[in-house]
Amino acid sequence: MAFPSWFSFSLVWVFCKALLLVVAQQNDQSTMLALINELSISGWNSSTDYCSWAGVTCTKSMVESIDLSNHKLKGNVTLISQLKALKWLDLSKNNLQGPIPSAFGSLSELEFLDLSFNNFGSAIPSTLGNLRNLRSLNLSMNGLIAEIPDEFRRLKSLMHFQIFGNNLNGSIPFWIGNLTNLRVFTAYENKLGGKIPDNLGSVAELELLNLHSNQLEGIIPESIFSLGKLEVLVLTMNNLNGNLPFSIGKCKGLSSFRVGNNRLIGSIPTSIGNISSLTYFEADNNSLSGEIVPEVAQCTNLTLLNLANNGFTGIIPPALGDLMNLQELILSGNSLFGDIPKSLFRSKNLSKIHLSINRFNGTIPEDICTTPRLQFLLLDQNSIHGEIPRGIGNCVKLLELQLGSNYLTGNIPHEIGQIKSLQIALNLSFNHLHGTLPSELGKLDKLVSLDVSNNQLSGSIPSALKGLMSLIEVNFSNNLLTGQVPIFTPFQKSPNSSFAGNKGLCGDPLSYSCGKSVGPGRETYRHKVSYKIILAVIGSGLTVFIMVTVVVLLFMMRERQEKASKAAGIAEDGIVDPPMIIAGNVFVENLKQAIDFDAVVKASLKDSNKLNGGTFSTIYKAVMPSGLILSVKRLKSMDRAIVHYQNKMIRELERLGRLCHDNLMTPIGFVIYDDVALLLHPYLPNGTLAELLHDSIAKPEFKPDWSTRLSIAIGVAEGLAFLHHVAIIHLDISSGNVFLDATYKPLVGEIEISKLLDPSRGTASISAVAGSFGYIPPEYAYTMQMTAPGNVYSYGVVLLEILTTRLPVDEDFGEGIDLVKWVHNAPARGETPEQILDARLSTVSFAWRKQMLAVLKVALLCTETTPAKRPKLKKVVEMLQEIKES
Repeated sequence: MAFPSWFSFSLVWVFCKALLLVVAQQNDQSTMLALINELSISGWNSSTDYCSWAGVTCTKSMVESIDLSNHKLKGNVTLISQLKALKWLDLSKNNLQGPIPSAFGSLSELEFLDLSFNNFGSAIPSTLGNLRNLRSLNLSMNGLIAEIPDEFRRLKSLMHFQIFGNNLNGSIPFWIGNLTNLRVFTAYENKLGGKIPDNLGSVAELELLNLHSNQLEGIIPESIFSLGKLEVLVLTMNNLNGNLPFSIGKCKGLSSFRVGNNRLIGSIPTSIGNISSLTYFEADNNSLSGEIVPEVAQCTNLTLLNLANNGFTGIIPPALGDLMNLQELILSGNSLFGDIPKSLFRSKNLSKIHLSINRFNGTIPEDICTTPRLQFLLLDQNSIHGEIPRGIGNCVKLLELQLGSNYLTGNIPHEIGQIKSLQIALNLSFNHLHGTLPSELGKLDKLVSLDVSNNQLSGSIPSALKGLMSLIEVNFSNNLLTGQVPIFTPFQKSPNSSFAGNKGLCGDPLSYSCGKSVGPGRETYRHKVSYKIILAVIGSGLTVFIMVTVVVLLFMMRERQEKASKAAGIAEDGIVDPPMIIAGNVFVENLKQAIDFDAVVKASLKDSNKLNGGTFSTIYKAVMPSGLILSVKRLKSMDRAIVHYQNKMIRELERLGRLCHDNLMTPIGFVIYDDVALLLHPYLPNGTLAELLHDSIAKPEFKPDWSTRLSIAIGVAEGLAFLHHVAIIHLDISSGNVFLDATYKPLVGEIEISKLLDPSRGTASISAVAGSFGYIPPEYAYTMQMTAPGNVYSYGVVLLEILTTRLPVDEDFGEGIDLVKWVHNAPARGETPEQILDARLSTVSFAWRKQMLAVLKVALLCTETTPAKRPKLKKVVEMLQEIKES
């Protein structure tokens, strides 16, 4: 019986399909095996089925999905283009470099492609326009240049198109508006210019449009809102002009509308009231004008309203008090006038009211503190009159109070002393306040800045103000104050100008001392007597000084003779009569036989073994007879402290020896002789971070990349965070006290100093002030005590060293300028952040530059002048880890 011809054809067709499948499977297998050699992917093993490898999904042994995100991959990924059944490819968050393979355009089945957060450069290959099935394309955070390829107009299935964080130029193509399935388009932080296409409104599904930080110009097209689907619009930091579109009211689901830092004009459209879902409304730093329309109050979900630095006039609509979800109201830098509506303070979530630099001419409401979460109240530079309400004391969570440059009268209410949380500033300057300074101000022990200058305050400065323990900046100038300035370090450390303009004030830091007035007949006699007393005191003082000097010199000569006699016993091959060892121990059991205490002592007496010296110690290299190499730290002490506190010191060393953290340099043993303590550590061949950054001659063969520097920064932060966790404050954080092991892993040194030579614990005395020059936080000048926030500041200096490769103190910065001030003052010099970074690293790749800029923000936070503004080290670690992972 003959089979029909159609049946024969079907058999042939089935056979051909099966053959093609086998060929394709063999092709995928060989491709996957080749990828192992090319990329060294963790979790991929040639001895197992490739469909079982981590991140791989197959159908009928054909690879359909590869997810290798965040695998630290390097190498050529072009081979992937041979996996013809591939639908999903995620290579994001790796270290891939070079151009994006144009061969990826042959993956005709591909629906998802994510190459973001790599180091890809060059132009976007136009061949990607062949991926007709592509629904999601993410090329963000690379170093891509040139224009968006015109071939992308063929990607009709595209729903998510993300290209932010590159160096793309040209304009936004008109055909973007023809991608009718597009829901997300993010192209922010590029160099795109031209106008926003006015046909974007034809994109039926567009929900998110983010184009901030480009060079766009022209108007915001009305058409963007015409279909009403938009939920997020971010256009900040461009050159856009024209009015805010009235059609914005059509987008009932709009939650975020941010158009700050442009050149927009006109008024707020009343249609804004149609958007009850609006959460963020930012239009600051434009040229908007007119009144703040009351329709804004209909946006019941609003949490942020920022209209600062525009030309708004009129009053604040009282209806804004109906915004029960409002957290921040920022209207500074306008021409608003009238009263501050009492209704504003009905909101239970309001944390910031910023109305500075306006023309408000009413009074401060008595019940201003009925909102329980208020942290920032900024009303300075207005025309507010009347008295400061006593109810101000109910603002128990207030961090900053700015009432300066107004027309306030009356006394300073003593209730301000109830605001124990006040930290950043209390500014009452340039008003018409009178009466005395309330002693209750001394209860503000967290306050950093106090300014009551240019008022009519009288009486003396209360001694109770010595309770302002965190004070750094103070200004009492131009008042009617009298009496002696209280003897209080923050006062005496302030400039004369902080007390000038008070004719009745005397004492430091003013240039004239305090004294009782005398009659004209006795004045000359009193002066003569004063001179005689002064001369007698000076003469007696000189005699005592000379006697003490002679005694000290005699002791010094005796000590030198003793040292010389000891040195006389030293032969060329070592010490004939080594000093007697009082105590010694090795904490690591398997090293006890390898360490010889006499060899340790001998090594520490030879200058040729000296590696480096710090504020509190000198470090020597010591080779044991067993061949073991040690780093020996010799502690400095001015008195017999080591002998006096020997037992306590040994107990502390034993505790430190039990500390376990990968980034801490803890002692493995100690030796004590005479009044010398030698601490033993493993020898680290790569020296210190300071040498790595600043001494290219020492290690010319090693050129640290940004990844290495970031890893070092994170390791140091983790070590310090651990110290704070176990209640240890480091006394000398610097790049010279960060040691590097054979793999350049950082170890924080000088930990023993914090426990052994901290004068606050009474264990020993130190030979110098805590900290190294250039790393000491500004508040140390007043408190003379290192604190956890002080450690954060010192660490911030180390971060700036890592970012800039500049020394903490350098003559090139100018007189009185250190690295911190040089970096913080960059904007005032007209320099961008990029200009202060180490260009040898920041110009290598866009991804590196982005990470360096992010780390720079962390460093700036750490080196804030105000201790309360600095993050904790645990938070610093989290921020740096997030930067590294991104």
